[in-house]
Amino acid sequence: MSVTRTVGSDHQLARLLQIGMVLEEVVEARAYKHAQSTDIDLEDDVLELLEEAAEESADHRSRLEALIDELEAEPVAFEKIEPLVEAQYGKTKPDDFDGVLYDQLCNEETAYKFYDDVIGAIAASETSFSIDRAELVSVLESIREEEREGVEEVTELMETHQ
Repeated sequence: MSVTRTVGSDHQLARLLQIGMVLEEVVEARAYKHAQSTDIDLEDDVLELLEEAAEESADHRSRLEALIDELEAEPVAFEKIEPLVEAQYGKTKPDDFDGVLYDQLCNEETAYKFYDDVIGAIAASETSFSIDRAELVSVLESIREEEREGVEEVTELMETHQ
């Protein structure tokens, strides 16, 4: 599902929010994988960033789930969402990067772009949703802002670790 179009129904919105949940799950899993890896020796500040990113992704999933629960739409089966996320956002694997921070930067940027696209698609829509639009957009903007901050944090760490 493209998020460049407008969102025309609660069902489409629920599907996008579920994609966000799966995307957050991927980000969380990759951050934990790096943080717990015994193959690399991570400095304390990098380890702390990865742990915070994983916790933030879990929080984002919870907030997205709460929005989905408020919608009057049948959720799409996880088995149908996961391949969409993999095809669109999972083209790279953690080992495709020259380092943990590059992988984390890609994850943060991907999440930021996703939420930015969803917010744009909602703004372009004239559909009335069964959830309060202002609340929906507020939650998504908050998550997007946290992803933007994550991009900045990773970038700053990358600069100090050169």
